[in-house]
Amino acid sequence: METPTRYQGPVLGLFRIVLGLLFACHGAATLFDVLGGPHGQPPSTGQWPGWWAAVIQLVGGALVLLGLGTRPAAILCSGSMAYAYFVHHQPDGLFPLENGGEQAALFCWAFLLIAALGPGRWSATELLTLSTHRRQAMRTRKEVSDTRSV
Repeated sequence: METPTRYQGPVLGLFRIVLGLLFACHGAATLFDVLGGPHGQPPSTGQWPGWWAAVIQLVGGALVLLGLGTRPAAILCSGSMAYAYFVHHQPDGLFPLENGGEQAALFCWAFLLIAALGPGRWSATELLTLSTHRRQAMRTRKEVSDTRSV
């Protein structure tokens, strides 16, 4: 049974929102020792790679959540998770179940999907685009009415 295309935009939008929220929460937990993590000392400002990874998670996750600069943010998030997988998890075993890298692998592929498909519905970019189109339509109507009154 095929999913009707009318659901694809909203479901993709919900997927993007949840994915961005989870990723941003992970970054906030690591940076600010909130939401139950990082289970130890937060990384020092500028420390490689922990602090930078957490900043990417917080900022990139928030951008994806909002749907603002979604594709570049999703590429950056996906790349950071690929780095985490291959540098930190892969040496401990070939498969994600062996090396504890399931979360990194899933985030990597999920963000790659968002980068490829775009933000879906309910994104800040969509709202800004709609607002711009409405302003242009109002200007066009005003120009038409002004030329008729002359």
